[in-house]
Amino acid sequence: MTPTGGGTGPADAPLYRHPCLDALVERALGLADGGRALLGIVGEPGAGKSTFAEQLLARLESARPGCAVAVSMDGFHLAHKVVRARGQTARKGTIGTFDAHGFAALLRRTRAERQHTVWWPEFDRALEDPVAAAIEVTAGHRLVVVDGNFLLSEQGPWREVGQLLDESWFLDALPEPRRARLVRRYVEFGFTPEAARAKALGVDEETSTLIRATAARADLVLGERG
Repeated sequence: MTPTGGGTGPADAPLYRHPCLDALVERALGLADGGRALLGIVGEPGAGKSTFAEQLLARLESARPGCAVAVSMDGFHLAHKVVRARGQTARKGTIGTFDAHGFAALLRRTRAERQHTVWWPEFDRALEDPVAAAIEVTAGHRLVVVDGNFLLSEQGPWREVGQLLDESWFLDALPEPRRARLVRRYVEFGFTPEAARAKALGVDEETSTLIRATAARADLVLGERG
């Protein structure tokens, strides 16, 4: 089993500051005033992207019910059997194990489709596989929050992804808490502590280096609370 993506679960206190979450909600709502907008949440493995997206979405729902929905790049993981057949099991979650062209295509459709529901896939961690048509983006959703590691990458088809986002926010995670979250996550999914640390400090660190190099392309960089 090789869990990838995911967050640390909903938290009462926001993980990130500068600016505060209320100010971020106002900024996000402003994006949607001109029509449907796509807001990218970018960060390294263990940065808490899905947790932050959940926190932001809850505040958006309170401020303007029904205006926003959250989706994720993780729904575009290649199927586990494909990853295994390609000999990439140990590298699952790296940039080469996603359907980048398919992800960009659904982002384009989501921007353009205003009359009908657009169905997004999600990654099921129990199955270790993506599940099609699991998240409903309705015609009424004016803001689509998209989280993912590689949204600002300029490798091949990923270059188009960044261009499709109205704004991107980079989560500047503190290194040690980020790694600790990764290790805890892997242990929860059945890794031994030793194997969890090896993955967090091995292939995930390679991915982190790649992602951190894209931070300068973000519209906003958010610092993690210490």
